[in-house]
Amino acid sequence: MILKKHTLIVTLLLIFSVSKVLAGVSIAVKVNNTIISSHDIKRESLYLKALNTKLENLDNKQILRIAKESIIREKIKLIELNKYYVLDQSNPLLDKVVKDFYLKLNMQNEIEFENHLKKYDLNISEIKKKIEIETTWNDLINNNYRNQIKIDKNKLLEKIDNLKADKQKKSYLLSEIVFEIKVGQSIDQVFFKIEESIKEIGFENTANIYSITDSSKFGGKIGWVDEENLAPIIKSEIQKINLEGYTKPITINNNLLILKLQDTKEEVVKINKSLLLDEMMRYEFNTQLSKYSKIYYNKVKINTEIYEF
Repeated sequence: MILKKHTLIVTLLLIFSVSKVLAGVSIAVKVNNTIISSHDIKRESLYLKALNTKLENLDNKQILRIAKESIIREKIKLIELNKYYVLDQSNPLLDKVVKDFYLKLNMQNEIEFENHLKKYDLNISEIKKKIEIETTWNDLINNNYRNQIKIDKNKLLEKIDNLKADKQKKSYLLSEIVFEIKVGQSIDQVFFKIEESIKEIGFENTANIYSITDSSKFGGKIGWVDEENLAPIIKSEIQKINLEGYTKPITINNNLLILKLQDTKEEVVKINKSLLLDEMMRYEFNTQLSKYSKIYYNKVKINTEIYEF
């Protein structure tokens, strides 16, 4: 009976697929009972190009492959979120996240952001839907793992207490590629492929292809990071490279991290120890949350049926 039901579903999907092909749209992927069409993938490719304009340097086949992987990840998250949340864009914090979004793209206001999106036949409502999925996913991870996140506040306070009232603050403008090693692979094998990709299409586009973090949509862009927030091993590796260079793979939380150094800046600042502690705790919290996000996503993905047509 189960086999017959499955066969019926596949048959209906094929019939639907044929009708859509005639209309110029075909079914590309089925994620559980959610259909992803060729049109959906095309829209996703426009979205990704809006976030990382360097993707336009790739051929269309490469862009569509990246877009397909991106929208599959989104649909997997959305299916899980729909078990616990109603997504309706009514969260008052969404506008703040949208602002952070366009500031990350070096835009000054929402009007400038909307004009940028129009170049890719996109609108702010579509982007808000996508941002809401990511922010709600982070909320889900926070609710599930907050008790497992451990921050040594005393250690951070000790570090802050050793600082002078005025200090030379150094910050790095960083981008990242975070990747995993699968069974049968070696670090050298994967790193070689990534390096070849960086040489051919650049760091940002390679991040879109290989990186497993949400920053991949922005070409791996992290932004400015205070040197004080970096783990000693990361700080050490960054200090070995020149501007526009990138590190060798760094092992972090069972993943491997490659960092590109885009710029540095130094400034004398007056230390507000309370604000600095908040900043350091927030950075540590987000770092650990990212680790648990990947763990949870992998668990969900294992139990998700994905059919590619």
